[in-house]
Amino acid sequence: MLPSLSEEQVRALRRVGRAWGRVSAAPEVWREALPVEPDIGSFPAKAEASTAWFGRVVPLTPLRARAAEGRAVPVPEGGGPAEAGSLVRRVLIGAPLASSAFVKERMRKLVALPVLSADVLSSVAYAPEAMLAVLVLAGTAGLTYSLPIAAIVVFLMLAVGVSYRQTIRAYPHGGGSYIVAGDNLGPVAGLVAAAGLMTDYILTVAVSIASGIAAVTSVLPGLRPLTVPLGVLVIMVLLAGNLRGIRQAGSLFAAPTYAFIIAMLVLIGYGLVDAARGGFHRVPAPHVPVTEAVGVLLIARAFSSGATAMTGIEAISNAVPAFRPVEWRNARTTLTWMLGLLITMFVGIVALIHLTGVVPTSRETVLSQLAHLSFGNGWFYVYVQAATAAVLLLAANTAFNDFPRVLSLLARDEYVPKMFLRLGDRLAYSGGIVLLSLAAALVYVAFDGRTNALIPLYAVGVFLAFTLSQSGMVVHWWRRRDPHWRKSLVFNATGAALAGLVLLTAGISKFTAGAWAALIAIALFLLVTTSIKRHYVTARETLRLRPHAVDLPTRVEAGPLAPAARTADGLQADRETEEIPGEIHHLSVVPIATMDLAGMRTLAYAASLGQPVLAVHISVSEEEERRFRAYWSLWGNHLPLQTVLSPYRALVAPLVHYIETLHRLNPDLTLTVILPEVVTRHRRHQILHSRTAGRLRRGLRHLPKIVITTVPFHLPC
Repeated sequence: MLPSLSEEQVRALRRVGRAWGRVSAAPEVWREALPVEPDIGSFPAKAEASTAWFGRVVPLTPLRARAAEGRAVPVPEGGGPAEAGSLVRRVLIGAPLASSAFVKERMRKLVALPVLSADVLSSVAYAPEAMLAVLVLAGTAGLTYSLPIAAIVVFLMLAVGVSYRQTIRAYPHGGGSYIVAGDNLGPVAGLVAAAGLMTDYILTVAVSIASGIAAVTSVLPGLRPLTVPLGVLVIMVLLAGNLRGIRQAGSLFAAPTYAFIIAMLVLIGYGLVDAARGGFHRVPAPHVPVTEAVGVLLIARAFSSGATAMTGIEAISNAVPAFRPVEWRNARTTLTWMLGLLITMFVGIVALIHLTGVVPTSRETVLSQLAHLSFGNGWFYVYVQAATAAVLLLAANTAFNDFPRVLSLLARDEYVPKMFLRLGDRLAYSGGIVLLSLAAALVYVAFDGRTNALIPLYAVGVFLAFTLSQSGMVVHWWRRRDPHWRKSLVFNATGAALAGLVLLTAGISKFTAGAWAALIAIALFLLVTTSIKRHYVTARETLRLRPHAVDLPTRVEAGPLAPAARTADGLQADRETEEIPGEIHHLSVVPIATMDLAGMRTLAYAASLGQPVLAVHISVSEEEERRFRAYWSLWGNHLPLQTVLSPYRALVAPLVHYIETLHRLNPDLTLTVILPEVVTRHRRHQILHSRTAGRLRRGLRHLPKIVITTVPFHLPC
């Protein structure tokens, strides 16, 4: 959270400190003038966290105040909208997790398999049907191409799957398409890959839920009019589940995935045994009218539709840090399991379709027809449909794990707002999860929850990311030339060539069917992210510490800094009875996050008032706390500083707790909280910067004698 200072900025900080020393009172004078004891307590230490089922749970309680001289500290009264809202959040997503729980929130292989593979494994429920839905346009003659096309898709699965095993080995700390393409092909290629991934993840949620609702309505046709509301409801359930944290999401969603795997293996095994009894005699497909001749374009469309079975195959390489140690080894093992299950189920379903002569219909899914043929209307048919619906509805969880992670990487590189960089209460990227839910719900509603309408948009984004990622790996091996680099290069080159072929095929064959919309979305993504990057670069350059650019306080002598007299009790302060200036005793509190021009201007303004000043820094880690104190010492330690360690990655809530506790310990003081505020030239850019002042004002407005003021710093953009 705390940006590092360059050597030039460190030198500038020292010069500014020397200039402060010439116009300001000595540091010890400022410290002696403080009418409060700054060290008023701490949040619960990591060792005091209570253990629960899902890791360390630490409620975000107020600071445990150290009352000076035995004075009792008033206990904050409960109730009010803020407390009610906090209670609702705790009920829905649970108490905050301390940062020390992050290791406990990592996944073992048996949990990671369903969480990260639900998308790709569940695709066997709709990818073979999507392939047949194109071939059936050519009648019986078109259906004969199903086996050769399926064989090519399986070869593609093997090539890309093995290629991603090489990616995990080369990037053991997580190497999704964005990182690999950006590192090896340049920032623009990385952004294009990220755009493809983001589009794919949004469509993954929409397509998976549309397919799951279709499985439900195959069994319960009366629910078809409720397709859209049911899908939106499922998205909201996924949103709430993922906001609770990755480990809880894995525990919630593992059972349906394993139930689906069992259902598919039993269905395939039973169907093949039944076919073996009849000598594998193929049942002729029913006559279907010919609406399109067999041609290259038709075959290409069928192939790209069948290749949607691979969407989500890179999820494990994206999420290597989410595994338990040794992360990369567990990730490779899980990828191998996933690949074996995917090929087995895809080949088995296509073989059963070929042997039974089943064709797609608008009334019933292909899987439902296969289950009917094998089990009739018995309980196992219901089990197959229920497991299929459940895994399809929850397969979107793969996107909920990877979309926020990619978004956080983009935020780290300043291509999207930095609010997506922060972990939420439950160690999940809450901002990205909410954004994905809103975008997926919008797409789902816009297409009325129809799977066939969404599929054409699906393949372009994911295979664009595949192509760039594997091409980047080719460049990586060529540059590094590690042991066995030639073998790895061949694997990745094969994967890049095949993924590029699918991308070209899908882009051409499905352009008019909706692929154009995905291409436009990718272009808009590039336009927006590059614009955000330019703004952040300009803002960082403007805020950078430079000699002769820092505001200094007017000359402040020791006289005005005499310690304020305390009242005998806090009754006067609580009644707010001061009516003349002499009855008001001040303390200026300056929350400061970074030592930049905006922060230095705020410190200069506070010091120029001639009243006692206390600077407060909220640190999200002990390392950041040490680094900030080092910068403060380089500056000259001119003003008193109190650092507060927040073990929950939160900034505003701990700051509110600190100021509230300071007020209750010293009710006779008027606390003026002085905040730096970055003001952008265009209102649309304001979302890219912190809005701490407004949040802090809302959090403290119920307390008397606390004033919030801001010192604006105007950016030229």
